[in-house]
Amino acid sequence: MTALAFEVLDIQPEPYAAAPQLTAKLRVTESTGAAVHAIALRCQVRILPQRRGYTPEEEAGLLDLFGERSRWPTTLKSFLWQQCSTMVQGFTGETEVGLPLPCTFDFEVSAAKYLQSLRDGLVPLELLFSGTVFTKGQTGFGVEQVPWDLEASYRLPVDAWHRLMDQYFPNTGWLRLDRDVLAALSHYKAARGLTSWDATVESLLANAAAVSPALSGDPVP
Repeated sequence: MTALAFEVLDIQPEPYAAAPQLTAKLRVTESTGAAVHAIALRCQVRILPQRRGYTPEEEAGLLDLFGERSRWPTTLKSFLWQQCSTMVQGFTGETEVGLPLPCTFDFEVSAAKYLQSLRDGLVPLELLFSGTVFTKGQTGFGVEQVPWDLEASYRLPVDAWHRLMDQYFPNTGWLRLDRDVLAALSHYKAARGLTSWDATVESLLANAAAVSPALSGDPVP
């Protein structure tokens, strides 16, 4: 039987991915000297929000997720960020491998809303590993399962998340709408010859402000 251990060395934005992605650099160690032909590695990445502090500004962004600060002793619990996987090439002793962590900027997703609410500091992560190990057997390949108790921890710099989002969505954000609302908004845009969604929303806000100054983004005298 193999004896595996995992360590997270670093997590950084992937500069050349087609979609937003962080890459976790893992060190995989096998301590019995057995030759590992490959590992079909799976990983569950969890965020542990209860293991860091929050500023009043961050608290406001976390209201939808955890409620008022007075409720945090019961609501601030670890939650799943993502499930991911990779193939580890053959090695003896130890090796390093990149684990892709695909990311989204959709604020309807709890992890994206949480990460975007943070200003600085570190995000405590817990990585739980599973998968299949292929080794040399007596009559060919041997197959083992990665033990379920193998895990690693890492404190992700908040700056890494913001740099990733700025790389793919500079100075922009996402707003998910009902399909009927989106169709009506598209018709409004086309009927007025507006050239962008920004211009469409700005036109609606300007019309609303003309009807009621209280709906304007400017302070009401």
